[in-house]
Amino acid sequence: MGPAEESVTVDGSGLTGLDTAGALLIARLLEAFRAEGRAARLVGLDQRRAALLELVSERLGSLSTGPSDETRRAPGGLERLGRLAVAGAKEGFAILSFAGEAAVAFLRTLAHPTRLRWRQALLVVELDGVRAMPVLGMLSFLLGVVIAYQSGVQLRLYGGNLYVVDLVTITVLRELGPLMTAIVVAGRSGSAYTAEIGTMQVTEEIDALRSIGVAPQDLLVLPKILGLAVALPLLTVFANLAAVAGGMVMSALMLDLSPQTFLNRIPEAVSLNSLMTGLAKTPVFAAVIAAVGCYQGFQVRGGADSVGRNTTTSVVRAIVLVIVIDAGFSVIYSWLGI
Repeated sequence: MGPAEESVTVDGSGLTGLDTAGALLIARLLEAFRAEGRAARLVGLDQRRAALLELVSERLGSLSTGPSDETRRAPGGLERLGRLAVAGAKEGFAILSFAGEAAVAFLRTLAHPTRLRWRQALLVVELDGVRAMPVLGMLSFLLGVVIAYQSGVQLRLYGGNLYVVDLVTITVLRELGPLMTAIVVAGRSGSAYTAEIGTMQVTEEIDALRSIGVAPQDLLVLPKILGLAVALPLLTVFANLAAVAGGMVMSALMLDLSPQTFLNRIPEAVSLNSLMTGLAKTPVFAAVIAAVGCYQGFQVRGGADSVGRNTTTSVVRAIVLVIVIDAGFSVIYSWLGI
């Protein structure tokens, strides 16, 4: 092929009109010629149509070429650390803002108790307290069975069958009862709070509440925190009873320890202090679970996929925080000699 065949000139003087669709078609045609190694150019256009073609060609070129090598390069370690620090700072500021709004709503409710949505708070007690009893009772009963079995296997070797009562009751009342209850509630109720508020975010119901002068904190957050703070201690007492019952049944079946002997040993094995140290954690657990669930709900952006992601994040963070707080209580009790 000669040099003349490598150049293509398109005459556009005969165009009577040009819109963006036509300019896009011409730009793609010229691009196809250039991709074949031909020097293609368009002549004869007036200034206005040439400007439109140039604009479309620029946009088409930016879409086809994609990001540059500089943009595509993987960020270095220092850059990743900086991005994590900035993201963490933004997340911390958002959490602090949410906590401040919740605190202001709580103080406003203390000053004017009639502002509290008592019906919503009682509904939380029913939905997240009463209706959680079947699954929590079954899990706690089985937990007591497992503790009694595992400890009974070892105690039976030394003739200390009676001390299985001490192990079951102290372990359940001080640690596992409140912790198991909080984890179950975090998975059951915390996720529901995130899904509920997140769906309202997606459907713009939160914005509608603000537009009519209703504070979302007063309507959606505070009743959940207060209702769960009432329900969780009661659920913990129920879980403790179920776990002790499970330990008593296993002791009767495996260690030949009669229920009467088991019950008579409980006052000697544990004190009121053991029960109260476990129950003292539960209002804190409840506040954290409800606050995390509501906060993640307000962070939903986009559609249903965002609701799912934030719901998962809510459950994970609530469970992690519950375990961390429980460890903190253990350290504090150790310092205080409780």
